[in-house]
Amino acid sequence: MTAQHLLGNVNYQAICYGGYRTQTREVEPTIAEIKDDLKLLAAIRIKVIRTYNVHYKQTENLLQAIMQLKKEDSNFEMYVMLGAWIDCKNAWTDKTHIRNEDSERNIKEITEAVRLANAYPDIVKIISVGNEAMVKWAWAYYVDPAVILKWVNYLQGLKKQHQLSRDVWITSSDNFASWGGGDKEYHTEDLNKLINAVDYISMHTYPMHDTHYNPAFWGIKESEKGLSEKEKIDATMKRAVDYAKNQYNSVVSYMKSIGVNKPVHIGETGWATISNEQYGSNGSKATDEYKSAKYYEWMRDWTNQSGITCFYFEAFDENWKNSSNPVGSENHFGLINLQSQAKFALWNKVDKGVFKGLMRNGKPVVKTYDGNEKALWLDVKTPTSILKN
Repeated sequence: MTAQHLLGNVNYQAICYGGYRTQTREVEPTIAEIKDDLKLLAAIRIKVIRTYNVHYKQTENLLQAIMQLKKEDSNFEMYVMLGAWIDCKNAWTDKTHIRNEDSERNIKEITEAVRLANAYPDIVKIISVGNEAMVKWAWAYYVDPAVILKWVNYLQGLKKQHQLSRDVWITSSDNFASWGGGDKEYHTEDLNKLINAVDYISMHTYPMHDTHYNPAFWGIKESEKGLSEKEKIDATMKRAVDYAKNQYNSVVSYMKSIGVNKPVHIGETGWATISNEQYGSNGSKATDEYKSAKYYEWMRDWTNQSGITCFYFEAFDENWKNSSNPVGSENHFGLINLQSQAKFALWNKVDKGVFKGLMRNGKPVVKTYDGNEKALWLDVKTPTSILKN
């Protein structure tokens, strides 16, 4: 099995994964805990997992967990898109950020990614150079495309020198705008060279964030005022999915405009279920389990029908992402929460018994809200903005 056969294959569903259970990544999930997670993901037909960096022990623990499960069950199948985190020089500091130079850790990330890909060739099928490393709103660490291009070319060179499998696909996973689908300020010669250099484009789209930052699609049309609340929300969520489709198509369009034609897949998209920030009840009213479930369902439907791999963000809630604010949206993108409860998007899977006999943190997976949909709907708010027909 190679990346070429995995990507775009409806039988190999993909998801973004982090197994951290506490408010810090210093507490690493054990191999046993990761194996429990992988069994849950396999139960919902996930067979490709995306990681984000290699300097934490979790990454190799994940690979070890997959290897152990393969030995225990010859039918177990799971592959990995390995992320190498990339920062600019002086990232995350008060010093001047030098966007066209590497942080000292970048070479360590790339070297470790190569080591792991070579150590686990039956599992690691993709290496991603950077995560949202070129988009300019990632102010604390973003780099110029030339930095990503350098490392992509380096990895492609290793493939030619037989120091890395030729079947490992190399990409960078970044915001749609970074891939040319947005403002023209991103349309640079280095970006064009990068598009030519990668094996495929891994783009991100987040309509949920744009319910606040660019809410042109977010609200109720005059013609929809007479609909039920559920119908209003469904209509709004269909527009959110269309918004994601448009961002995807904008990347494809730019790629083709420079004479390139290669696969484009979704490296990240998701919808949080809780927020006390700009996406919650006092903001755009975007975050709840119903809207998240519709987004998950309809994005899977569209990408499966279109031959697009979608690394949905994400498998499990992780509360280290915003440890100072437990109800911040970044902590609540998972399909399963930290109480081992399946959110509304997976209630049908619980009903079908796919998690029977499986555990997380010593607990069986049950439904949120005790399976009471009426209780769930008490937390669902209808957007108040009025859109033009």
